[in-house]
Amino acid sequence: MRTYEQYVENLKKMKPNIYIGDEKVGRDDWRIKGGMGIIKETFDKAHDPDWEDLCTATSHLTGKKINRFTHIHQSEEDLLKKQKMTRQLCHRVGGCIQRCMGIDSLNALSVITYEMDQALGTDHYERFKRYMEYFQENDLVASCAQTDAKGDRLKRPHEQEDPDQYLRVIETREDGIVVRGCKINITNTPYADEFIAVPCRYMGPEDKDYAVAFALPADWDGVKLLTRPAWIRESKVIDSPSSKLGDCETFIIFDDVFVPKERVFLNGHGDPRQTPYAGFLALMFAHYHRHSYTGCKPAMSEVLASAAALVAEYNGIEKASHAQDKISHLIGTAELVFAAGESSAKHSEKAPSGTQVPDEILTNAGRRLAGEMIFEEYKILADLSGGIIATLPFEGSFFNEDVGDLAMKYLQRNPRVKPENIYKCFRGIETIAVSELGGLMQVAGIHGGGSPQMETITMMMRYDTERLKDIAKYLFGIKSKLKPYDRPTVTPRKQLEKFRIAMQRKRDEN
Repeated sequence: MRTYEQYVENLKKMKPNIYIGDEKVGRDDWRIKGGMGIIKETFDKAHDPDWEDLCTATSHLTGKKINRFTHIHQSEEDLLKKQKMTRQLCHRVGGCIQRCMGIDSLNALSVITYEMDQALGTDHYERFKRYMEYFQENDLVASCAQTDAKGDRLKRPHEQEDPDQYLRVIETREDGIVVRGCKINITNTPYADEFIAVPCRYMGPEDKDYAVAFALPADWDGVKLLTRPAWIRESKVIDSPSSKLGDCETFIIFDDVFVPKERVFLNGHGDPRQTPYAGFLALMFAHYHRHSYTGCKPAMSEVLASAAALVAEYNGIEKASHAQDKISHLIGTAELVFAAGESSAKHSEKAPSGTQVPDEILTNAGRRLAGEMIFEEYKILADLSGGIIATLPFEGSFFNEDVGDLAMKYLQRNPRVKPENIYKCFRGIETIAVSELGGLMQVAGIHGGGSPQMETITMMMRYDTERLKDIAKYLFGIKSKLKPYDRPTVTPRKQLEKFRIAMQRKRDEN
């Protein structure tokens, strides 16, 4: 396993291909250091004996001890530990831990490449396993590049006036493929070692060129990263963890990029039979990533609840019934979302590849609740804090020789709390709620991993509504087939079986 220092040294060796505005910069640019500081927690805690059980695992490929952010889940316990690890680490950074996307995409690939090899006789799963050994051995940080530019939302990929609006293969060669397109809204790419590109939707036969998945180093030739960093206003007096963190969101442009064959995991352009697996892979990544959200989103709710409880105390209203009601809402949302992910792990199933797959209905139900509540949660924090979190004078005024004492005097609330701590509290809430990074986190809370509408679509695809109707039919005296069952859902195992049958039917027809 790497240390954070080794991770930083590797970033420094990468070619500059990051564009911030009109500047082309390298990985030593100060504007991306806040995001690197978040990744630091994932390395440091893996080497901390108190965190070892959560943050490390044993590789099913090599038997070696590895960072859990490079692990392919093999059991219910693995899924639970991943969820708990995500929650605890997010507490330490006040938001997204930014390393789950990469391993979520690799877990999805471990399921889909195996299925494809079994059905089509390809060798993608063997390629994938070799790549995973390399990924684990080097303890890599990965980003997942899924969301395409999409162009006209009412048209399929092959129908776009500009065919590059979805990432596509423009050439298949003996030694690899050449791709062109753009993936947008991608977190952490400027300080990731590699990115994993996967499809973002179902692909029909005419969309075969867009059925592609692969892995590449983030500074690969032809890759251009158009990056929007977000960071916290610098503090010169107060040293706090929340003031040192940041985020980067990126457009990844593939300008006729060559991908070596050993790094290609799906290619409908070269083999149209692989095209149907694009949609299955897109859903499987979203599924794993939403399960990770049932760890990070409860943590974010708890960060907001913690800030709300503290500011209520400092404002002298912590015993007021309306304050307790609002804080309990935050706590309740956190626990319900986490419980959904925990139950999803408990109801998980093992795919034929050996990878453990969470329950899809429960995962999506938890993630949807988190997305629907995010703005309500920030509203509660703003309500209990008051408007001062958006109007607080700059730090220097509170520590200025001329006006500092007066500034602290008029910031005083609860007489039992030192004015300096009251200032730190409001400054901290400003950071997580009103800053550029705070605004980003609110939008990410509803759209990251899929908006609530996407969770709704997925749930309705997987929930067996015909079996559900049998309950009402029985109660209303209508002929039904009501029998004892757990939940009327299509489990991950059944989903794989249905897909396998559908693929076999297509082969027979051809």
